[in-house]
Amino acid sequence: MQNKWLLCALLLSVSAVADAQAYLKLHKKAVLIDTHNDFISTGIEKGKSFDQDLKGITHSDLNRMKQGGIDVQVFSIFCDENYGMGTAYAFANREIDTLYNTIARNPGKMMLVRTPAELKTAVNTGKLGSMIGVEGGHMIEDNLDFLNKLYERGARYMTLTWNNSTSWASSAADERAGKDLGHPYGLNALGEKIVQRMNELGMIVDISHVGEKTFYDALRITTKPVIASHSCTYALCPVPRNLTDDQIRLIGKNGGVIHLNFYSGFVDSSFREKNNAFIRKHQAEKEELLKQNPSDFYANLKLHEKYKDEIDNVRPSLSLLIDHLDHIVKLIGTDHVGIGSDFDGINSSPRELNDVTDMPLITEELLKRGYSQKDIRKILGGNFVRVFKANQSK
Repeated sequence: MQNKWLLCALLLSVSAVADAQAYLKLHKKAVLIDTHNDFISTGIEKGKSFDQDLKGITHSDLNRMKQGGIDVQVFSIFCDENYGMGTAYAFANREIDTLYNTIARNPGKMMLVRTPAELKTAVNTGKLGSMIGVEGGHMIEDNLDFLNKLYERGARYMTLTWNNSTSWASSAADERAGKDLGHPYGLNALGEKIVQRMNELGMIVDISHVGEKTFYDALRITTKPVIASHSCTYALCPVPRNLTDDQIRLIGKNGGVIHLNFYSGFVDSSFREKNNAFIRKHQAEKEELLKQNPSDFYANLKLHEKYKDEIDNVRPSLSLLIDHLDHIVKLIGTDHVGIGSDFDGINSSPRELNDVTDMPLITEELLKRGYSQKDIRKILGGNFVRVFKANQSK
């Protein structure tokens, strides 16, 4: 009898090893593309370089990207609402310069990707394909020439707004708050021209962060598939940054792709109140941080970094994140979902996803849920490649 139990335990152990090898093998073979990572702005703020060993300091660095199986990373070019006319475009270029310099220091490990052909080359040579996405239309400062120049420098998507609205587009944050912008919500004539010019250039229209009015205007005007570079579903977590079922269905009809954001507050509907309780506990300290930098985002991020153990206790599970993926798939299928972590731009992520090296756990969870290898390859990167090619075609 004892031998029978030993044999059973041995078979279970062998099966577990085989399962682990299966998901790791698939993860390594698939092309993994993360459409949103904020290391560039975070690195500037922290005085750190992407090619340093930053384990325990940031979510990402060059060597850990390799460990996590990331083949192509779209680096976010970001600045907050404190940048505007005369400063935002210059800061965007500073960030692009930073990425260029990092690639120049590591020519055997990284390369700039501007075309689908270059993306294929990066994958085939084992270099980290490094793409550029502009997070926030305020960085073009209402200037179509600035849009053209950012494209020339390699930007292949632009998020029409960040949390702050522009003179030509309203953000989700402002629309939901009912903020008076001095002009109607949605895209005005300039906003329509910007979307049309992006289509002409081959720059993907990113609708993460935008208000519903802006969203529907953009989807009406665009002639190319759009992306949500880092968003989740409103049905599972009703916050302004997430997409409603109607928006999701329209993205499906457009041929676009929704890339899941790892931020706890967009994954778990209960996180907001837990996080608010945490902020209230440290309100006096937050007030001091706001004196250094008037950005609420900056102050909250600093508190999360300082009291990491406290905030870790309220993080959601990876399973809940994949529930968002399942919801999108049920509505519009596996051709319209991908990964847009928002690593190094968020202060809380699912418990299992602590940094970029944990990416294989997503593949494991997808296999457990019965997704086919073909569909997993599409989710991890194939869907983005399709949209990238569609936008580049004339």
